[in-house]
Amino acid sequence: MKYVKLIIRITIAIILIQTLRFKFTAHPDSVYIFSQVGIEPFGRIGIGILELIASVLILVPKTTWLGATLVVGIIGGAIMMHLTQLGSDINGDGGLLFYTAIVTFIFSLLSLWFSRSDIPFIGKKLFSVDKA
Repeated sequence: MKYVKLIIRITIAIILIQTLRFKFTAHPDSVYIFSQVGIEPFGRIGIGILELIASVLILVPKTTWLGATLVVGIIGGAIMMHLTQLGSDINGDGGLLFYTAIVTFIFSLLSLWFSRSDIPFIGKKLFSVDKA
């Protein structure tokens, strides 16, 4: 199970990091997406920075919970934008970006669940298992 958790975290980080080149280089598809939702260019760059931070946090075992929480928020917002403003097919990608967001969101929820006991103040109290 230890390796499954690690593979999930690495997969999330790879997905997030590989999309950064599109955001940071102002790829036309990325500019189109953020223009459609009215947050180009600051939203594109800001979200890119947050995704970079989340990618690092999710790979560090003690901060996995924080990175996963950040990813759930960011990708949850992306999914909502797809559902309300963008649609699932962006510039003829066949829904690849949307489905990748769904997978990343689910993996982040799993990662957050696996690291729930590391959450400060509530993790050990709320999620500890009584071994009586």
